[in-house]
Amino acid sequence: FLRRDMKVLLYFEAQKQIAQSGIGRAMKHQINALESNGIEYTLDPKDEYDILHINTVGFNSERIIKDARRKNVPVIYHAHSTEEDFRNSFIFSNALAPLFKKRITKLYSSADLIITPTAYSKKLIQNYGIKNEIINISNGIDLERFEPNAMKVEKFKSFFKIAEGEKVVFGVGLYFERKGILDFIEVARKTPNVKFIWFGHTNKFLVQKKIKKAIKNAPKNVIFPGYIKGDIIEGAFLGANLFFFPSHEETEGIVVLEALAAKQQVLIRDIGVYEDWLTDGVDCYKGNGVEEFTNIIVDILNGKNNSTQEEGYKVATTLTVDKVGKKLVESYRRILEKYEW
Repeated sequence: FLRRDMKVLLYFEAQKQIAQSGIGRAMKHQINALESNGIEYTLDPKDEYDILHINTVGFNSERIIKDARRKNVPVIYHAHSTEEDFRNSFIFSNALAPLFKKRITKLYSSADLIITPTAYSKKLIQNYGIKNEIINISNGIDLERFEPNAMKVEKFKSFFKIAEGEKVVFGVGLYFERKGILDFIEVARKTPNVKFIWFGHTNKFLVQKKIKKAIKNAPKNVIFPGYIKGDIIEGAFLGANLFFFPSHEETEGIVVLEALAAKQQVLIRDIGVYEDWLTDGVDCYKGNGVEEFTNIIVDILNGKNNSTQEEGYKVATTLTVDKVGKKLVESYRRILEKYEW
């Protein structure tokens, strides 16, 4: 059993800067997961703690690991980042990718245990030559946030002035090429009678020129409202007609879990990360390329494709934060047993 006074340091560097990203949401999910399992935690590295659960790869993160080692505290590294999802993101990301890979390989190798969200990301990290133990545990999802809520749906529709019967497709992500924003815009161009909304924002100094140009020249049926949280975006998950996420690379894709939890109709790119837990035509639809995405969307909106919403929700129920928390607790227990108290 775990000591009653065990305290976990959940460390996320630059919390304000990552708040809008998937890692930012992972932080909230980890907090919920530990709270639901009665595990004491802190976000402050100046506090006393018995285990370090680290989630970021900046210079302060490296310092925190060294501090934990001096204190003979076990280190669990949550590997949210890979070289593959670093590429095709911001300016110079491809040029920096080999250095980024070298850095994360060094940092991940400093841990007693590496946790990564999916079997796919686990395989990627193993291919870096890391010999440390790696397990995959989903980032999890808070089902309560996405329970049916007419007020949230009304706020969403009112905010975007959505007319009765108007079809709405939405996506969520940073302004990264990797996120599939270029395909999102081109699919919208081919379906001018449908409203497309892309939630998310990236500092303009980090956005690639071709992304800026694509956004500037996007058709009138595409809306870029920036980063929006709370009732309005949750209303989108609950009240839009389709969640379209054409990302080229993910370690899991928390927004996909959110869409499944909301019983939203989901269309994703057919990539490796979803291979072993999402099935085309059963709990989601998968596609590749503008033409195929367009055809699938038109069929879904016209009612020609079967709904995958209920089966998608079943997937979400297997990945709830309380279940994720139990797996984290098991990991803490196992690592702590290797250390003398």
